[in-house]
Formats: sequence, C-alpha cells, structure tokens
Amino acid sequence: MWDFWIDRGGTFTDIVARRPDGALVTAKLLSHDPAHYADAAAEGIRRLRGSDPAPIAAVRMGTTVATNALLERKGAPVLLAITAGHEDALTIGHQARPDIFALNIVKPAPLHSATMAVHERVTAAGEVLAPLDEARAAADLAAWRARGFDAIAIVLMHGWAHSAHELRLAELARAAGFGEVVTSHQVGAVIKLVPRGQTAVIDAYLSPPLRHYVDTVAAGVDTPRLLFMQSNGGLAEARHFRGRDAILSGPAGGIVGMAATGAEAGYTRLIGFDMGGTSTDVSHYDGAFERQAEAIVAGVPVRVPMLRIDTVAAGGGSIVRFDGARLRVGPESAGARPGPAAYRNGGPLTVTDCNVLLGVLQPDFFPALFGPVGDAPLDVEAVRAGFAELAAAMGTTPEAAALGARAIAVDTMAGAIKRISIARGHDVGDYTLACFGGAGGQHACLVAEALGMRRVMVHPLAGVLSAYGIGMADVRVLREATLGLPLTAEAGEAIAARAETLAAEARAALAAQGLAFDRVETEARARVRYAGSDTPLELPLADPATLAAAFTAEQARRFGFTIADPDLILDSLAVEAVGRTTPLPLAGGVGG
Repeated sequence: MWDFWIDRGGTFTDIVARRPDGALVTAKLLSHDPAHYADAAAEGIRRLRGSDPAPIAAVRMGTTVATNALLERKGAPVLLAITAGHEDALTIGHQARPDIFALNIVKPAPLHSATMAVHERVTAAGEVLAPLDEARAAADLAAWRARGFDAIAIVLMHGWAHSAHELRLAELARAAGFGEVVTSHQVGAVIKLVPRGQTAVIDAYLSPPLRHYVDTVAAGVDTPRLLFMQSNGGLAEARHFRGRDAILSGPAGGIVGMAATGAEAGYTRLIGFDMGGTSTDVSHYDGAFERQAEAIVAGVPVRVPMLRIDTVAAGGGSIVRFDGARLRVGPESAGARPGPAAYRNGGPLTVTDCNVLLGVLQPDFFPALFGPVGDAPLDVEAVRAGFAELAAAMGTTPEAAALGARAIAVDTMAGAIKRISIARGHDVGDYTLACFGGAGGQHACLVAEALGMRRVMVHPLAGVLSAYGIGMADVRVLREATLGLPLTAEAGEAIAARAETLAAEARAALAAQGLAFDRVETEARARVRYAGSDTPLELPLADPATLAAAFTAEQARRFGFTIADPDLILDSLAVEAVGRTTPLPLAGGVGG
C-alpha cells in the first residue's frame, strides 16, 4: 500500500511517498500552476502513483490554507457574541504598541464582521449576577442568521471557568441555523478574555475555508485515512482539524522531521533553518519541542499551543531591487507565480536568481518545471540580463550586486536565529545547524559562519523535510486549564487531580478520531510564575517541591536572577495525549 506525506507551501508543494515495497520517492511541484493542474497535492499523488493499482493506506498533509486565509483576510464572515458591555473588548485589545514611537498607529481590522451583545453576567467566582436572557438571545441570533451569518464565536466573561451560559448560547445558535459555532472555553479553558476571545474568532473565521479545502482533498484522494498537521507538532484526523490549529501546519512538520533525522544522526541540540521560497523559519530544539502558548499572527493575538517558530520574510523568492539609494531584499516575494526571473514567467530578480548567477544553483540539478509546457529548466539568460540592468543602475558588476543581495538575506536569517537562541541564553556554538527547505542548502554555510556554528546537518531529504516530518509525526490532542493555585505541598493533590481530568479529556478526544494506535501516552506540563507577575515558565509536571526547584533553575538560566524565598503560582496545566504507532520499515534509497 502507498503512503503519501505532503507539505503544501506558499511556493512549492513537497511530496514524500512510501511505495508498497517500502522505498521512498519524492516530488516537488509549484503550489499554484492552474495552467497544468487544479491542485498540486492531487497532481503529485497522480504522478508518483502512476498506474500502480495498490491502494493508498494514508495521506498526511500540512497546508498553508489557513495561514493564507488569515494573511489575506479571506475567512468566513463571523458574528461575535460577547457579554453586553464588552462589545469593543477584542477591538481595543490589550493596548500593546508594537512600535512605541509610531505616531500614526494602523491597527489590523478585526476579524469579526459584526458584534452581538449577550445579556448575562457571571463573576469569576461563579456567582450569576445576571442570568442569560434566552428569549432575547434567541431573537437576536435569528436576526443575525437572517442577515446571512453562518459562523459565530461565543465569548462570555469568565466563560473559561463557568461555561454554562456559553454552552446554552451555543445550543440556541445551532437551533437558529448557524453551521459554525465556536465557544471560547472549548478553544482553551484559560483565563484572559482578549486572547481567548480572539482565538475563538480565529477558529470560527478559518475553519469554514479550511474545511472546504479538506473536503476538496478528500474528494480527490481515495484513502481511508486523511490526516493533517497541526501547529503543535501533532497530526489530527481530517474531521477534527480546526482553523485555530492550522496556522503553522506546514512549518511544524519541518521541526518534527528535524528532530527525527537529528536523533538518527546522534544530534539532539539543533537549530532549525528552514528556508523556502517565500520565507525562512528558524527554531530551537534541545531534546524536546518548544511551544509557545500565545503568539501574534498577522497582527491578531492567538492563544493556542504551537511550536515556537520565528519566521522572517527572506526566502528564495524574496525580491531584489535597487531603490536609487540602496540595495533591498524583500520582504516582498515573487511567490510561485510569476516566481523568480529564472522561472520563465517574467518575474523579478530574487535571491534564487542571485544563486543562479553565482553558480550556486545550477539548472542541471534543479527540477525542470517551467515554460509553457512545464518541462523547461531555469532560464539563466533572463537572470544575466536582469542583473546586468540592476548592476548598471548601481554602478557595479552583476556578480557584486548578487553577492550583496545574498549577504543581506543571510544577515536577516542569522538575526532571526539569534533571537531564538542567543537572546534566550543558548550558545549556538554548541548546536548543529539543521538545514532544510528548498533553498536552505544554498545558504546554510554562510549562515553558520555568521553565527560561529561549526557543524551543519543536511539530510538527503532536506529539500522536502517538512513533508518527511509530517510522515514521522504522531497524532496529538492537547487540553489546557487555568488553575492559579499557590505552588505548595497542600495544593499537590488538587493539581494532580486536575491533571488527571485533563488527561482523561485528551485521551477521549484522541479516541474520538477513530484511529488505531499501538499505544497512547500522556505528557503533562505546568506553567509556573512568581506571584504578582504574569509571565510563566513551562516545565514538566512534577510534585510541588520538584517544580519549585526546576522553576528556580530555569529562571536563573534564562534571566540570570532569582528571587529568594518566592511565592510561586501554578498558573495553568497543559496535558497532551499522544497516539503512537510503530513506523513501517523503509527500503532502499530515495528516488524522485
């Protein structure tokens, strides 16, 4: 039987397939090429499978569909239903200023299209100050449904701890005909109205277009198992794949692949360097996946556990230009269409073209995907002509212009690695630079030299490692809860009981996906902070005394100071159920 592992990126779609005999074969296609195929993933499967009648056991995918919908603001129209008096809370946000000296502050437009006030109020302690006005809510929901809204995000004050009103309102919304109903306590039973509410809105906004894409893929692929990569580094069965979990779907596969291939080579301290056509993703790995609980994506705060990845707009497709005063590289990208000048679509000069001119990228070793028929090699003459024009404007040689542009891109990527390593107390000299992505190998040595790193790892599947990592990933379900308990011996029993409840919920959600596993494991982590602060450190769950000691050690390592005899708070718990299966053996080498 066939297995297909697919990473649909902004420029290229990478496919790794395991044939019935166990051998691996690969393919790389432009993600958007409507003149030759409707969907890159389906086309890649067709090309690799050919006329082989063997069935497809499973298809695993990572996709940028949700990310693109968020960046381009092409999600579903969402109605925000929020406690009366707080209608503007998500628009106001937490008043953080990304650029503190900016006089003209341009905030991203809110994702929700309309707001509905919900007349109810529950205190943090669970006291009902005002019961839910069901009759008024039902009438308002019917009116908004009549206006064409199908997606609703329900966000009520203190709903993370006291969810009865959110659950009842969800029932009323479904009765009114809403097809996409998201409650804030279900996206994360954690404190803080704004990030919890924004995450609920994102889920309602992205899940409909994501589901449309998933259904399209399912209709075009004959397989009993279709799974998608989540931002947290685990897979989810197609019916359980949600918009909030898909924002870093593709890049997450690269980190899983990096960890797996690094372990095979004997390296457990890795800096991930994933350079693609549109952007570069960098990551830190020291024997365990690093996750962040909150992030800002496309200007929107989202609170959902995702692998910690720093992305910069420097990829093979980053546009090179001269503005009359200085040479610039990015952040604009040529994308898949028209692509770099070498792609034969009349595109602009890019970092990829720099490498073509300098001989780093040679047409004889690059997929012939270009031209009217889609089988022509890179166009070297177009690159030379473009750089000749650029060099004339700059008063230099074409080679000097290309070297300068490449140096700018390398500096941008090295700076991103410094932010996730050196700035957080890690000595990169002790790490291996794990290079992958379609353009990673062209710049890995330059980046390592800029950082003082002595070792670079390039796997044979480095060009499609995100797809390979998706094939290596486990199915994961994560559940969180805010506790806010003092980290004392007396609280140990309550902490353990809450962790077990979350573990049971996660295992039940994993079982609901209907997949078979060799074994199911649970992993629990605690977020601990100083009393009076609001920034916790995430640590493996243990008894209170062990947690306190681990917190002190991590605080000292990361920030260089500790507080004597502190009062510590166990802020929240995160428990993950992991469905593991024994990988099938691979045979032979890698074809393409």
